[in-house]
Amino acid sequence: MFTKKREAFSLVEVLVVISVTALLMAILMPVLAAASSQARSAVCRSNLRQLVLANIGYTAENAGFFVPAASDLWNNSGYHRWHGVRDSLNEPFDPLRGPLVRYLADGKVKQCPQRVEFVTGQDWDINFEQGCGGYGYNMPYLGSRLWQSGYSYGDEEAYTRTTRFSEVARPGETLMFADTAFYQHNQYMIEYSFAEPRFWIFNGQLLTNSYPLPSIHFRHKGRTHVGWVDGHVGSRPMGDFYSENSFYTTFAEMNLGWFEPIDNTPFDLK
Repeated sequence: MFTKKREAFSLVEVLVVISVTALLMAILMPVLAAASSQARSAVCRSNLRQLVLANIGYTAENAGFFVPAASDLWNNSGYHRWHGVRDSLNEPFDPLRGPLVRYLADGKVKQCPQRVEFVTGQDWDINFEQGCGGYGYNMPYLGSRLWQSGYSYGDEEAYTRTTRFSEVARPGETLMFADTAFYQHNQYMIEYSFAEPRFWIFNGQLLTNSYPLPSIHFRHKGRTHVGWVDGHVGSRPMGDFYSENSFYTTFAEMNLGWFEPIDNTPFDLK
């Protein structure tokens, strides 16, 4: 009686299959990663556009005025923001109590899907802007009257009164919202509610000898997404301001900075 001999793969054939599989994976993984990154980028753009349209909807029902960025910031209360309200400083803002709730789907500010290691659950002195989803608002020029002569940081009306849509001369070139973050205590990355311009504004004047820490976050492969007043959303690469001073290298490595032109032009109303 004869027994049929079973065929099997040789060691060489197995190694060839493994090598081919590894090669295919090496080719496909970057493609899949790029596709995933593009998908997150598209969702982020959609989130920003929803915020812009919500604010435009707010102006339609509020005599043309934009939503206040932080109506109680004049006395450092810190309970009211454009994206929510809270009862305690040590808790996140509740978006369902925010001024834009009527104009957003589900009433919520959506979280940017791009992976950013924002610290959560810390006390107010560490994480003071929880709940904005990684997006920041143009407070000095749209969400307040700090840009106008006669208003300063200690004035209640400077924060409770805002800019009218009709006061923006270049809606397609004036930033409303952008990807933002804040590097806190040189160790934490936290959510941050404001897209800070290059220079501070005091009593309607630029303070060119001082400036805020950068909050615009270039989390999309070195680019930041920006929602402009006219409703369109685009992206900008980081400018090279930080290459001039080694002190700011840390911020650049954290993807924080400004895009060109590195001044207040993208924020200003003129």
